[in-house]
Amino acid sequence: MKIAVFRIQGERRIGVVSDDGSSVTALDFPRELAAAGALTAVEWLAEGRALPGKTGSSYRWDQVEHEAPLPAQRRNLFCVGRNYHAHAKELRDSVFKDNDANPESWPIVFTKVPQTVVGPWADVQLPVGVSDKIDYEAELAVVIGKGGRNISRAEAMSHVIGYTVVNDVTARDVQMRHQQWDLGKSFDTFCPMGPWLVTADELDGQKTRVRCWVNGELRQDGNTEDLIFDIPTLIETCSRGITLYPGDVIATGTPAGVGQGLTPPQFLKHGDVVRVEIDGIGHIENRFI
Repeated sequence: MKIAVFRIQGERRIGVVSDDGSSVTALDFPRELAAAGALTAVEWLAEGRALPGKTGSSYRWDQVEHEAPLPAQRRNLFCVGRNYHAHAKELRDSVFKDNDANPESWPIVFTKVPQTVVGPWADVQLPVGVSDKIDYEAELAVVIGKGGRNISRAEAMSHVIGYTVVNDVTARDVQMRHQQWDLGKSFDTFCPMGPWLVTADELDGQKTRVRCWVNGELRQDGNTEDLIFDIPTLIETCSRGITLYPGDVIATGTPAGVGQGLTPPQFLKHGDVVRVEIDGIGHIENRFI
């Protein structure tokens, strides 16, 4: 099932997208519950409740205003750095030079604030005067369904409700300047997300392809089978002493091919368009302005 969040006549709705992605049918959630986006649907499913029936109102997907599936985050997003070997190698002399030499010891985990999240086609704002080294990072995002603390690796996948696409946009100079990465990752609009949430019964997030294009040029092409720390390990790590809640997001890391890793580095500028696509989910595409 593809769960989407959209607006029709200015009103936020939660809906189910058709198999071919051409239409969306609104679910009969009260307006106050729809305000939380797909988080409401995730919480219902995590509690074992059936989603409400369809209202009968179906719309062409290209005729509604699309929003991120989780536009109203409860708290910061969990994000993972250096989780593909080739990416660890391409940034070993810059971003990762002060990290542990053994990338398989512990995952690097940082966060992005909720205000980073924008829709699948929304413009991303370049922070003029603050940073001129803005980079893209195509990533699979895991969405937690059943919450918990100290979740074991063996039980971890039973806590996953679904997946979505994110671009972990990064200000590289700010990221490296402060050593801890939250500031460089957390500018407004720095987490385009979408186009919807695909439930875990329709996608094996541990075996899917992640790609990114900049102005039509393929830059990143990786597979989640190549993650250094797989999804169960990430859930186990993030839940150690920390309660995960329904709707929490864990971005799993980016493949090689980021702008910082090119020779010479190529950072995003006004008018650039970045497309991130994950097999089994779909794509997002955002213009940087």
